[in-house]
Amino acid sequence: MSLTDILSPSDIAAALRDCQAPDSFSPKKFFQTSGMSKKSSSQIKDIFRILDKDESGYIEEDELKYFLQRFEGGARVLTMSETKTFLAAADHDGDGKIGAEGIDNFKYR
Repeated sequence: MSLTDILSPSDIAAALRDCQAPDSFSPKKFFQTSGMSKKSSSQIKDIFRILDKDESGYIEEDELKYFLQRFEGGARVLTMSETKTFLAAADHDGDGKIGAEGIDNFKYR
């Protein structure tokens, strides 16, 4: 399964265009523009599994900085500031990673 099985390629492209410049990434806007915010919990879990590159059941800071590249290989890496802000917004138990069990926090609805 790939992200384009769940999300529209044109929506993904639009979301990536919106955050090309360093420090322009907004998780909420990205989720809205890419269509992720409109997906069911099941679909979000599928997206989470795709983004969890090491298949640990968590998305850690190191994986999160490559978040945009999971959507398109040539996309930029998130800055340290963007990564920290994104992680803080989605990591509600403070363990430094985003768990699959907290996937609804990941949706930015």
